Amino acid sequence: MRIAQVAPLYESVPPKLYGGTERVVSYLTEELVRQGHEVTVFASGDSVTAAELVPICPVSLRLDEGAVDHLAPHVLMLERVFQRANDFDVIHFHVDYLHFPLSRVYQHPHVTTLHGRLDLPELPSLYQEFDDMPVVSISDAQREPLPGANWVGTVHHGLPLDLLTPHPEPGDYLAFLGRISPEKRVDRAIEVATRLGLPLRIAAKVDGADYEYYSKEIHPLIEDQPLVRFIGEIGEREKDAFLGNAIALLCPIDWPEPFGLVMIEALACGTPVVAFSHGSVPEVVDHGVTGFVVHSIDEAVEALRKIPALSRERCRRVFEERFSAERMAWDYVEIYRCVLGERQQDYALPSITQPGRARAIHRVERAA
Repeated sequence: MRIAQVAPLYESVPPKLYGGTERVVSYLTEELVRQGHEVTVFASGDSVTAAELVPICPVSLRLDEGAVDHLAPHVLMLERVFQRANDFDVIHFHVDYLHFPLSRVYQHPHVTTLHGRLDLPELPSLYQEFDDMPVVSISDAQREPLPGANWVGTVHHGLPLDLLTPHPEPGDYLAFLGRISPEKRVDRAIEVATRLGLPLRIAAKVDGADYEYYSKEIHPLIEDQPLVRFIGEIGEREKDAFLGNAIALLCPIDWPEPFGLVMIEALACGTPVVAFSHGSVPEVVDHGVTGFVVHSIDEAVEALRKIPALSRERCRRVFEERFSAERMAWDYVEIYRCVLGERQQDYALPSITQPGRARAIHRVERAA
């Protein structure tokens, strides 16, 4: 199959540091290539891929200090994509709704994975207007604000099996990995760790928009607390040791998390997860098996006391069964076939359709 992957330009594919969407695009692309598909990636010029790369800007926009108008290169990218539309059987967009007007005009087979939160007040009217655009959710919970969108499937993210290694024995600290922002609630992680008397290591990006929040709300909690160590933003190479040597990963979120890639990164290392029950968390964490789904700081403290009873080997095994890049790619191929009209009726994926695939998520629902 000839497939175009259209990535955001804010980060490279894969990102040098923080970046969820572009990282998933990379894992999906490389696995599709491995499976024998002909893949073209539209992305920033500093991307690295086994597929054909169509560079739109020299480097990712976040790392380009001279980039002022971030919309302009995205518009240019869409023009390049549709100039080459006939080269592809299907176009897979990862840029939200930016392409919807052009996709409606060109009528080329396409699908869009929505990677972000959808509980924004402007979105219902937009998706009502563009109810012919086939979209994919990354969790069932992500769909709740937009039940009338043209959902054609849910595909949980997946990672290459050899990306992160299992660590059978934990270290002596708790881990927080992600962004410093109000909705990620690193303040909760600090409180949980200090109540237990356990060291907490924070590997996190601070966006410019969140710097004031970090300075006023988080930095004072860190500088006065010897148990807490702020590492800053880390890249792919550092994640294995950072997550693998942790007692547990803390995800004390306070927002409708669309998926939470960090949770399956931890499971790939064999590290259990303690996460607050928002958004996708109950779909990703098997309560009492790969971690605990909690509703308060008190519950998080009690859950961490139970972490030694969980099997790190089981965490890794569940990751391999449910969250591999191979499973993710097979699920998307089924959706591409649906969009191309090869599946005209509602279609439910069986539990295992290819070697190594278990509990595949979940559906190819209907053709656009």
